[in-house]
Amino acid sequence: MNELWEKLYNCAMEVINPHEISSNIYVGSVAAAILTKKGNIYTGVCIDTSCSLGMCAERNALSTMITHGEKEVDKVLAVYQDGNIMAPCGACREFMMQLGEGAGDIEIMLDNNGKVKKLAELMPEYPY
Repeated sequence: MNELWEKLYNCAMEVINPHEISSNIYVGSVAAAILTKKGNIYTGVCIDTSCSLGMCAERNALSTMITHGEKEVDKVLAVYQDGNIMAPCGACREFMMQLGEGAGDIEIMLDNNGKVKKLAELMPEYPY
Protein backbone atom coordinates (compact mmCIF):
# COMPACT_ATOMS: atom_id res chain seq x y z
CA MET A 1 0.00 0.00 0.00
CA ASN A 2 1.56 3.29 -1.03
CA GLU A 3 1.63 6.46 1.07
CA LEU A 4 -1.57 7.92 -0.39
CA TRP A 5 -3.61 4.76 0.19
CA GLU A 6 -2.15 4.54 3.69
CA LYS A 7 -3.31 8.11 4.35
CA LEU A 8 -6.84 7.19 3.23
CA TYR A 9 -6.72 4.08 5.41
CA ASN A 10 -5.67 6.12 8.43
CA CYS A 11 -8.36 8.75 7.79
CA ALA A 12 -11.00 6.01 7.68
CA MET A 13 -9.68 4.33 10.82
CA GLU A 14 -9.80 7.67 12.66
CA VAL A 15 -13.60 7.84 12.32
CA ILE A 16 -14.32 4.21 13.25
CA ASN A 17 -16.47 4.47 16.36
CA PRO A 18 -19.03 1.66 16.64
CA HIS A 19 -21.89 2.67 18.90
CA GLU A 20 -25.63 2.62 19.28
CA ILE A 21 -27.55 5.79 18.51
CA SER A 22 -30.87 4.26 19.53
CA SER A 23 -32.46 0.84 19.74
CA ASN A 24 -32.97 1.14 15.96
CA ILE A 25 -29.68 2.67 14.80
CA TYR A 26 -26.11 1.38 15.16
CA VAL A 27 -23.28 3.34 13.51
CA GLY A 28 -19.57 3.43 12.90
CA SER A 29 -18.45 -0.18 12.46
CA VAL A 30 -17.38 0.58 8.87
CA ALA A 31 -15.72 3.79 7.72
CA ALA A 32 -14.74 5.06 4.29
CA ALA A 33 -12.35 7.68 3.01
CA ILE A 34 -12.47 9.09 -0.49
CA LEU A 35 -9.95 11.23 -2.32
CA THR A 36 -11.38 13.67 -4.84
CA LYS A 37 -9.77 14.83 -8.07
CA LYS A 38 -9.20 18.18 -6.31
CA GLY A 39 -7.14 16.39 -3.65
CA ASN A 40 -9.62 16.61 -0.79
CA ILE A 41 -10.39 13.70 1.52
CA TYR A 42 -13.89 13.07 2.85
CA THR A 43 -14.87 10.40 5.34
CA GLY A 44 -18.09 8.73 6.36
CA VAL A 45 -19.31 5.91 8.57
CA CYS A 46 -22.00 3.32 8.03
CA ILE A 47 -25.43 3.92 9.51
CA ASP A 48 -27.17 0.60 10.15
CA THR A 49 -30.89 0.82 10.85
CA SER A 50 -33.61 -1.66 11.70
CA CYS A 51 -35.17 -0.88 8.31
CA SER A 52 -33.77 -0.16 4.86
CA LEU A 53 -33.07 3.53 5.51
CA GLY A 54 -29.42 3.07 6.54
CA MET A 55 -26.39 4.14 4.58
CA CYS A 56 -23.04 2.58 3.77
CA ALA A 57 -19.86 4.40 4.79
CA GLU A 58 -18.90 4.97 1.15
CA ARG A 59 -22.17 6.70 0.28
CA ASN A 60 -21.96 8.71 3.47
CA ALA A 61 -18.48 9.97 2.48
CA LEU A 62 -19.67 10.63 -1.08
CA SER A 63 -22.65 12.58 0.24
CA THR A 64 -20.30 14.75 2.30
CA MET A 65 -18.19 15.34 -0.81
CA ILE A 66 -21.28 16.40 -2.77
CA THR A 67 -22.34 18.67 0.10
CA HIS A 68 -18.98 20.42 -0.27
CA GLY A 69 -19.54 20.98 -4.00
CA GLU A 70 -17.42 18.24 -5.46
CA LYS A 71 -18.37 15.35 -7.72
CA GLU A 72 -15.18 13.83 -9.12
CA VAL A 73 -13.67 10.95 -7.14
CA ASP A 74 -10.16 9.60 -7.58
CA LYS A 75 -9.87 6.89 -4.89
CA VAL A 76 -12.15 5.05 -2.44
CA LEU A 77 -11.25 2.92 0.56
CA ALA A 78 -13.60 1.33 3.11
CA VAL A 79 -12.49 -0.43 6.28
CA TYR A 80 -14.22 -2.54 8.91
CA GLN A 81 -13.67 -1.87 12.61
CA ASP A 82 -11.12 -4.71 12.81
CA GLY A 83 -8.91 -2.96 10.25
CA ASN A 84 -9.80 -5.13 7.28
CA ILE A 85 -10.33 -3.27 4.02
CA MET A 86 -13.51 -4.23 2.22
CA ALA A 87 -14.91 -3.78 -1.27
CA PRO A 88 -17.94 -1.54 -1.77
CA CYS A 89 -21.35 -3.17 -2.06
CA GLY A 90 -23.37 -3.10 -5.27
CA ALA A 91 -25.43 -0.08 -4.21
CA CYS A 92 -22.27 1.93 -3.55
CA ARG A 93 -20.76 0.85 -6.86
CA GLU A 94 -23.93 1.91 -8.69
CA PHE A 95 -24.01 5.25 -6.84
CA MET A 96 -20.41 5.95 -7.85
CA MET A 97 -21.04 4.99 -11.48
CA GLN A 98 -23.87 7.50 -11.60
CA LEU A 99 -21.51 10.34 -10.67
CA GLY A 100 -20.95 10.84 -14.38
CA GLU A 101 -18.24 10.68 -17.00
CA GLY A 102 -15.00 9.25 -15.73
CA ALA A 103 -16.60 7.44 -12.79
CA GLY A 104 -15.42 4.12 -14.19
CA ASP A 105 -11.84 5.30 -13.57
CA ILE A 106 -12.34 5.61 -9.80
CA GLU A 107 -9.71 3.45 -8.09
CA ILE A 108 -10.93 1.23 -5.26
CA MET A 109 -8.77 -0.52 -2.69
CA LEU A 110 -10.16 -4.04 -2.28
CA ASP A 111 -8.08 -5.61 0.47
CA ASN A 112 -5.22 -5.14 2.92
CA ASN A 113 -2.78 -6.63 0.41
CA GLY A 114 -3.03 -3.50 -1.74
CA LYS A 115 -5.26 -4.91 -4.46
CA VAL A 116 -6.76 -1.99 -6.42
CA LYS A 117 -9.24 -2.06 -9.28
CA LYS A 118 -11.01 0.60 -11.25
CA LEU A 119 -14.73 0.85 -10.68
CA ALA A 120 -15.39 -0.13 -14.32
CA GLU A 121 -13.63 -3.44 -13.64
CA LEU A 122 -16.09 -4.09 -10.81
CA MET A 123 -19.02 -3.14 -13.06
CA PRO A 124 -18.11 -4.93 -16.33
CA GLU A 125 -21.59 -4.96 -17.84
CA TYR A 126 -22.50 -1.42 -16.86
CA PRO A 127 -24.46 0.38 -19.63
CA TYR A 128 -22.16 3.31 -20.33
